[in-house]
Amino acid sequence: MTAAPKPAAPALDPKAPDGDGKIYLGRSFIGAGKAQRAKDEFLTLRLANRHGLVTGATGTGKTVTLQVLAEGFARAGVPVFAADIKGDLSGIAEPGTEKDFLLARAKEVGIDYQPDSFPVIFWDMFGAQGHPVRATISEMGPLLLSRLMGLNDTQEGVLNIAFRVADEQGLLLLDLKDLRALLAFVAENAATLGTQYGNVAPQTVGAIQRQLLVLENQGADKFFGEPALNIADLMRVDRSGYGTVSILAADKLMGAPRLYACFLLWLLSEMFEQLPEVGDPEKPKLVFFFDEAHLLFDEAPKVLLDKVEQVVRLIRSKGVGVYFVTQNPLDVPESVLAQLGNRVQHALRAFTPRDQKAVRAAAETFRPNPDLETAKVIMELGKGEALVSMLEGNGVPSMVERTLIRPPSARVGPITEAERAAIMAKSPVGHVYDQSVDRESAFEKLQQRAEQKMQPPAEASAGGGGLLGGILDSVLGTGTPAPAPGGAKGTPRASTRMSTTEVVVRQVARTVATQVGTQLTRAILRGILGNIKR
Repeated sequence: MTAAPKPAAPALDPKAPDGDGKIYLGRSFIGAGKAQRAKDEFLTLRLANRHGLVTGATGTGKTVTLQVLAEGFARAGVPVFAADIKGDLSGIAEPGTEKDFLLARAKEVGIDYQPDSFPVIFWDMFGAQGHPVRATISEMGPLLLSRLMGLNDTQEGVLNIAFRVADEQGLLLLDLKDLRALLAFVAENAATLGTQYGNVAPQTVGAIQRQLLVLENQGADKFFGEPALNIADLMRVDRSGYGTVSILAADKLMGAPRLYACFLLWLLSEMFEQLPEVGDPEKPKLVFFFDEAHLLFDEAPKVLLDKVEQVVRLIRSKGVGVYFVTQNPLDVPESVLAQLGNRVQHALRAFTPRDQKAVRAAAETFRPNPDLETAKVIMELGKGEALVSMLEGNGVPSMVERTLIRPPSARVGPITEAERAAIMAKSPVGHVYDQSVDRESAFEKLQQRAEQKMQPPAEASAGGGGLLGGILDSVLGTGTPAPAPGGAKGTPRASTRMSTTEVVVRQVARTVATQVGTQLTRAILRGILGNIKR
């Protein structure tokens, strides 16, 4: 016996499921038997800047869901930035192929499978699989740098002093050598600076320098520098009206998780500071996917968590949507979790007490559905299935539904190295970022100061100096030869070459003149002082 076909949702256009300010995610089936009905699930673009969360265990389809969302945003003309942890997301640059499992899923959700590709710019902090991504030390700031280096409160305080000194003395902090030179300057002038800013122990500066060395060994020297990333280059729209998908190659970056987390938080902060207020636009100006989001919050101090919460809460009014992608909803602090309105929950496995707690927590974050036992369904979901709850109407979450996620239109899986190279060769930003720039900054200026201090003072005039030296020069002939009569100014007489005897005589004369001058000066001073005593 064959199963009865599942009912379709009549409002959906199978050839163009996206549209009317919405992104089509998939299809839910409500009820059972003859009473079963289909419901199409959409993400409303005007509510997409209310942020979102995609969670689920490894291998349950999170990356495919991320690709479906990214494709939908790009098709709607919304630029996307996403970190590509495993390289799978790079396939969005190439059209998909009509594979059996993709065609079957498209039929299940009531659409026609239509291959498509999207404009992509590849980025890489190490410059290997994309254009180099750079930021300056000044832009990163002491808070994120302290987090990046794992500094304690005392060390963070000294780093703040160093940044204040740089600001007051006009020292640009662009790369690691600038910061290293500044810290050396602070250590050398610890006594002077300590009276103004507080105690600066050379041992503390040394500890910070060691952490800088660790950062350099992790490849941070390639990240810090110029040209720094321009946010406008992440917000491009191509000629066809598709939003550009900026993909950060993060496979190697995962070996330096603090650098990865701090970079993404810096990027969010830069967007918040640079983008204008737009309120709630019809569609986002940019959507930011933060994969492996737990890395941002692991062992983060409270001051950093407060900054994350502040940025996520306020960046919505800049038209930026932030979507966290992680395995477990418990990876995200409650203060941040409460701000994520659009949610997709893939399967979780409850093998340990923590896993069971995660399942309960995930179930409780959804708007309850009386026809769905959410906590139970989370553990029963198959690959490509998810519990979906999107904001609707006036920003109220919809009841959670069990949903089949639609197949992506672009390739599922990574592209080849040749394909990546071809895309990068046609990139509109390659000429801007592929060559680094090293302009004059703190390192060069502090080096110039040190060289000036090492130079000896200007030598005294040859005749012993002063009026007396001039008199002796005229008597003994030890001065500079006078110009020839009628000759050009500063032109010496023709007979300027001296014999060896003349040179010796002149040197002796200079010595005698110096000694005579010194003795005369002492005699005059003694006479003056003697008269004063009387």
